Amino acid sequence: NTMRPKKIAAADRQRREKTGRDAERAAVWLLRLKGYRILARRYRVAVGEIDIVARRGRTVAFIEVKARATEGLALESVTDRQRRRIARAALWFLQKNPAHGDCDLRFDVVTATPRNWPRHHIDAWRES
Repeated sequence: NTMRPKKIAAADRQRREKTGRDAERAAVWLLRLKGYRILARRYRVAVGEIDIVARRGRTVAFIEVKARATEGLALESVTDRQRRRIARAALWFLQKNPAHGDCDLRFDVVTATPRNWPRHHIDAWRES
């Protein structure tokens, strides 16, 4: 009987993981339709992770994708700690990809809510 909660937790984790992957896939299509070139997906380094790195013109956007029940919950779920980790990963990305170093940099969020198109929130926050 002690195994049951773990199975539920594992199933819940798998469901959330699938929802997140589906949201990222939808975000990539939205961004492509808007003229962005996807440079990286699920960019992971020791200091953090970025869901999507995309470029349009002279702008490189580091994009966090959030799937939640409402848009407000999705935007709220990007914590200060997460923003710092994304910013650190962005610096790492730029060090490894110097060709993008002279671009304008931006932090965006794409929100995914049930039965709605994903929404792209441009310049969702700034790093100082």
